[in-house]
Amino acid sequence: MKRQPAHPAFTLLAISSFLPALAMAQPSGDDAGVLSVVTVTANKVEQDLQDVPQSVTVIDAATLEEKGISSIDDVIAEIPNMASNTWQGTSVNIRGLNTSKFTNNNPVVIYIDGVPHSSRFGFDASLANVERVEVLRGPQGTLYGKDAVGGIINVVTRKPGKAWRGKAGLEYGEDDTHAIVFDGSGALIDGSLYLGVNGQFSGTDGWIENVHPGMRKDAAEKRERKLNTYLLYEPNERFRARLGLSEEKKTAHFYEMAVGPGGSSISSFSLDKARKARFDTDTKEVADSNAQSLALTWKLAGVSLDAVTTHKKFELDGVYDSDFGVRPDYAGLTQFNNHATETWTQELRLSGGESAGPRWVAGLYLEKEEHAQGPYGQKFPGYDPATATYLGNFEMNADSLTDTRTQALFGQLIWPFAGSFELTLGGRWQRIEKEFDMDLFYLPVGVSGPAIYSLRDKTRWNAFLPKVALSHSLSPNWTAYASYAKGYMPGGYNYFASGGGADSNSFEPQTSANYEIGVKGRLDNLALAASLFYMDIEDIHVYKFDGIVNTTDNARKAHSQGAELELSWYPRDSRWEFSGALGLIEAKYDDYDTGTTRYDGERIENSPSHTLRLGVAYRHPGGAYARLDARNQGQVWFFDNASSDFVRYGSYSVFDFKTGYRLDNWELYGYVHNLTDRGYIQGFESSASSTLVSFGTPRRFGVGVRYEF
Repeated sequence: MKRQPAHPAFTLLAISSFLPALAMAQPSGDDAGVLSVVTVTANKVEQDLQDVPQSVTVIDAATLEEKGISSIDDVIAEIPNMASNTWQGTSVNIRGLNTSKFTNNNPVVIYIDGVPHSSRFGFDASLANVERVEVLRGPQGTLYGKDAVGGIINVVTRKPGKAWRGKAGLEYGEDDTHAIVFDGSGALIDGSLYLGVNGQFSGTDGWIENVHPGMRKDAAEKRERKLNTYLLYEPNERFRARLGLSEEKKTAHFYEMAVGPGGSSISSFSLDKARKARFDTDTKEVADSNAQSLALTWKLAGVSLDAVTTHKKFELDGVYDSDFGVRPDYAGLTQFNNHATETWTQELRLSGGESAGPRWVAGLYLEKEEHAQGPYGQKFPGYDPATATYLGNFEMNADSLTDTRTQALFGQLIWPFAGSFELTLGGRWQRIEKEFDMDLFYLPVGVSGPAIYSLRDKTRWNAFLPKVALSHSLSPNWTAYASYAKGYMPGGYNYFASGGGADSNSFEPQTSANYEIGVKGRLDNLALAASLFYMDIEDIHVYKFDGIVNTTDNARKAHSQGAELELSWYPRDSRWEFSGALGLIEAKYDDYDTGTTRYDGERIENSPSHTLRLGVAYRHPGGAYARLDARNQGQVWFFDNASSDFVRYGSYSVFDFKTGYRLDNWELYGYVHNLTDRGYIQGFESSASSTLVSFGTPRRFGVGVRYEF
């Protein structure tokens, strides 16, 4: 008999049984509150982290630097029940929710200085001028202008002061892996006008060697730069204007992956084999991004008005070896992926209230996005299927334009009552309109001609997304909460449609009903947050191959349930710090029928069964420090298109070590990433023609120096 998923009511009952015991275990008198209060802006108002009724992870600037966290991908590795794969952009999995390939939307949105970004391409941000990073798990559409079905990564930058201050750092490691970071800010006009400039330059020759004669030896070479500057005008406490400009460029050759014949098993791949590649056509991907933002704030009579205008343009120019190998009939043939996305957003937000009384936020969000896809396709040799006669080289190319417009009204109210309770009520109404225009060409290489298939369509989706949460202050240092929120990811169209009408080449929005209950607080020198969650997911986006053509569809129903625990412990009068985070998850399809096969009960792909992070740090008053961080990821399932089945990949552990010395304004350090040189797979994609497997970075040694002023 098929086992039914647990109802959320049982989940809530289970955790409620141990909340009273935690609340009673309180320190008293002078022993209480040893840990400092962590202030966050997750609810668009400053709050103690323990008062926020949802799962939030906060990583401050000191922790980012000490752990060597320099990218959003590094941030994701710190968060329970989150995982990412940086192959063909950055695809994120959070609590069983995956990237939607043909909308390019990740289930998580990055917010930095008011600029939202959710596309899997360019899914990163400079961390050179960061005060803290807040990672909010669960739907966030009632507070943030751009809707997020799975969570928000909110990058809070450091506010400049009167005096000029900054930092500069240099890091160098194996494979010519290097990074330069700088940050400087201060007053141009004392008390009113401030300037900030920061950036990161990084690169590596990579750990994969192309052994094919005459080809680039450093197959996976990468170079990247991120530059940011801003002007802040703050003449008084009532008005603030911030103009931000950013420019990023990344050039990458090949992926950190191995290639095998179609139908190859996942167990046939290893890190040692992946170190040597053989392909005869250069692979290169260049990504350019430019963004501008203007944020204005007026504070009048207890009410704040925020107006944030953003513009972002992202361009990708990618060319790849067509077969990632050396088949003679594919010599010189390429795959190609070129696209340009331009996005304008306008957010207006009113907020008010007092910290001890009701607080509220209400806003309007408008977005216009144009996504031009193409050339997008592949060159390959053509044969007469009857006689196997070679007919020459052909090219399949899909050119499309997707015009998306979003209008949304959102708001949230936090209402304290009965002395120790807070009720949060929120909602979001949104309308998303998409217009799609696509032409598919199949022609001999170098020959122009008409499209063999065209698709024109326009659709509109309306949705209301409610949120309700109840929190209870069990004591001055402990809070329990329960919440419900609806999540939403827009639908879209198949960029590579080759037949049929709009119905067979479009997919519906994905929705989820999210239930969560948790407890968080501080006990002397221990900080703890624990939660249980359950999600009912409908019309989940799935991605697959139909022969050699990529397609996407909806699976009708799925569910995800799990637990998360985060803790930090600073032994009294000790130089030690211990931290950890555990995520447990069961994410399964309940109703997934492809028309030929049912996958009911199968695990949702790319969702690790657990994530575990453990860290220990020692800091000597004289300036020396050392830390060891361990990360274990549980078994994960991938979909094998060649066999039309799911394949399991086992768990693995990665250890990172870092030691250094701080003296006045200087810091010297050395590190070892992936101490045991563990080979681990992050992505698996198989079709009848080829199998692609992406690996995590193997062991790497490095040293660095940093100066602050």
